[in-house]
Amino acid sequence: MARIWAAIRSNRGFLAPLLVFGLIRTAVADYNPVPSGSMHPSILEGDVVLVNRLAYQLKLPLTDIVLARLAEPRRGDIVTFSSPQDGTRLIKRVIGLPGDVIAMRAKRLFLNGHQVTYSVDGPVSETDAQGVARAGTLMRENLGENPYDVQWLRSIDNRPDFGPIRIPPDRYLMLGDNRDNSADSRYIGLVARERLIGRANRILVSVDMTGDWMPRFARFGKSLYE
Repeated sequence: MARIWAAIRSNRGFLAPLLVFGLIRTAVADYNPVPSGSMHPSILEGDVVLVNRLAYQLKLPLTDIVLARLAEPRRGDIVTFSSPQDGTRLIKRVIGLPGDVIAMRAKRLFLNGHQVTYSVDGPVSETDAQGVARAGTLMRENLGENPYDVQWLRSIDNRPDFGPIRIPPDRYLMLGDNRDNSADSRYIGLVARERLIGRANRILVSVDMTGDWMPRFARFGKSLYE
């Protein structure tokens, strides 16, 4: 034990910054590499997003214990959270807030009895894990303060309709923007507030991890709410 404390004392100049960085990352700000395409077209595989851990609540570092609520999630926010199914960290968009009644019919969302409005942005194509190109449609979904793009793919196992369901207190319904290729609340269930990690704000860096691994400089620093 004496040797351990001696080693700590002799390396405190190196260990102290690591400890501070660890506390900041677990309580204040974080970065999140994105390995999947569930948030196409907003977020691509190989993007690293900046996450504000103080956007909604202050947690005891390294735990899900909420010390204070700071703000409420909003429709359209992109958030990171731990999956209620297995604890995996996921990134999705907030669609349903507590008290909302949400349904999906024929790939269209209904919020509190009213269909969300859409506009067609054009065709889209995505190559799946088997190298097969899947055609689809890019749509502008007008939900929340900032409309955003979602995509629907044809010739794929479409995700099912659901609802209407009323969102209970302190629960949120999350969907991926890539609606036919996302394991979201349609499969993992609603997400409890204490499982929220933070709000993703922008892309820090990006590399083409499905291609040649070259940097995508045009995506560096890009806001997720443009």
